[in-house]
Order: sequence, then C-alpha cells, then structure tokens
Amino acid sequence: MAITTGDTLPDATVLAMGADGPEYVQMADKLKGRKVVIFGLPGAYTGTCTTAHLPSFMRTRDQFIAKGVDEVICLAVNDPFVMDAWGKATGATDAGITLLGDAESSFTKAIGMNFSAGPVGFVDRSQRYSLYAEDSVVKFLNTGDNPGTCEITAGETLLAQI
Repeated sequence: MAITTGDTLPDATVLAMGADGPEYVQMADKLKGRKVVIFGLPGAYTGTCTTAHLPSFMRTRDQFIAKGVDEVICLAVNDPFVMDAWGKATGATDAGITLLGDAESSFTKAIGMNFSAGPVGFVDRSQRYSLYAEDSVVKFLNTGDNPGTCEITAGETLLAQI
C-alpha cells in the first residue's frame, strides 16, 4: 500500500557515492529530526526525469532551503554509480541535490511507490512522486498520474505547498 500524508516514512538502506566508492545510507538517519524533500522518479538518464523533473528541483532547491528544508533528495532505483554520474552530468550535484540510489528498490517498495514496465526494462522502479517530511512524517505528498509528465510532482508544485 502506498504512503499517504500523515504516514511515517520507513527506514531502508540506500546507496550514495562516497569518496571511496559506494556507501550505505540509512533513510532513518536522513529523516529523523529533519525537514526533508524527497522526489522519486523512474530512472536516471530517462527522458522526463532528465529534462523536467530533476531540473525543477535544481531550480527550486535554494528556495526550499530558505523555507527551512535541511536537504533535497532525489531517489531512483538505480545504482550509486549511475546516480553519481547523472548528478554530475546534469549539474544536480553542484546545485546541492543529494542523489541516492535505491538499487534494490527497498525504500521504494516500503513506501508502495514501485511499478514495473517490462517492455522498457523497468522492474520495481519508482513511480514519479515528491514529498515533504518533518521528522519522518509526510506532510505533503504529490504522486504523478502520467509517467511522461511531472507538473504535479515538480519542485515548484511542492514548494508552493510548504
């Protein structure tokens, strides 16, 4: 079952690229006692994710921070090597976006946002969503209704809600 506003986000182990290679990241550590924006998307280097969804949070990241958000996190069911390369290629890393790879889809499945589209090679990928959480509790949640668009889940939409 998918999360909803008012739910507590679960802990899960995801991956980030560290100075010496992949590092485990506990989502509970990212969430506890913090104000966090998380946006999930089907995959690094995919069309709408690269041209619209990620850029919307790059444009709004500083405005989120000005509203007291501690961190803006992009999460996709990819490995940390791909997420690191994508963050560098798009400028998202330089813009201050944290890119995390949910390689085993553990967080994505735990929040009920996984989907599969076999014909394009997507297995247990993340649906498009954006959320704002305070101390692990979801305050605002936007879920996409069309994988090719991201107006509902865009940075600007979530920013206006906070």
